[in-house]
Amino acid sequence: MSTPIQPDDFDALSRILDTRYSCRAYRPDPVPREVIQTITAAAGRAPSWCNAQPWQLIVTAGDETEAFRARLMQAAQEEDGKADFDFPASYSGALQERRRTCGWQLYEAVGVEKGDRAGSAKQTMENFRLFGAPHVAILTTARELGPYGAMDCGGFVTAFTLAATAAGVATIAQAAVAGYSDQVRAHFDIPEDRMIACAISFGYADTDHPANSFRTARAPLGEVLDLRGA
Repeated sequence: MSTPIQPDDFDALSRILDTRYSCRAYRPDPVPREVIQTITAAAGRAPSWCNAQPWQLIVTAGDETEAFRARLMQAAQEEDGKADFDFPASYSGALQERRRTCGWQLYEAVGVEKGDRAGSAKQTMENFRLFGAPHVAILTTARELGPYGAMDCGGFVTAFTLAATAAGVATIAQAAVAGYSDQVRAHFDIPEDRMIACAISFGYADTDHPANSFRTARAPLGEVLDLRGA
C-alpha cells in the first residue's frame, strides 16, 4: 500500500526547493554559531551508501574566513590549480546550453558584455573572493570511497543548501575552490586521506546586488523522467 503525500510537508519542501538559489553577493553579517550547527546537523540526515556518512566540514568565520579568502585569491592569481577530482571533460548538447545560459544570465545581471574579457575575468575572481561571504564550508570525503563518497557528498550539499534556505541563510556550492585543492589542503592542514569535494560559501544575501537578481530555469519533466510500466 502506497503512503499518501502529506500536503503540508510536500508544499513546504517544494517551497524551499523553489526558493533556493546560488547566492553571489552577501552582507558581512555573520551567521550565529548555533544556526550553523543546526544546518549542519540537519544536512547530516542525508542518505549515504552503507550509512558511511563520509562528509566532514571545516567552517570558517571572522578572521579565519578573511585569511582563507586572501590565500585563495593569491593562489588564483599566481598559481596553477589542481583538483582532487577530475573536472568535467566537456559539456555538450543541452548540458552546454544550460551552462552557457546561466553564465550569460550572470554577465547580463552584472553588466559584463560579450567580448569584455576584463569584466569576465573580474567576475570569475569573485569565486575566489567567496562572493564576499562571511563563511565558507570546505567539504571533504574519505579518499578510499572514491566516486561513492563523492556521490554521498553531493547529497550532503543538497541537504545543506536546503536546510540553510529554510533557516534564512543563502549559499553557493563552489567547484572553483576545489580546483585549488593543494592550496586548500595546505591552508587547513587537511590529511591526504581526505579528498576536497567542494566549498559552500554562505551567509545572508545582499538582495540589492545585481548578481542575485536572476534565477536559472529547470529542465522540463519530459527531459528528466522516463517513466515505464504501469
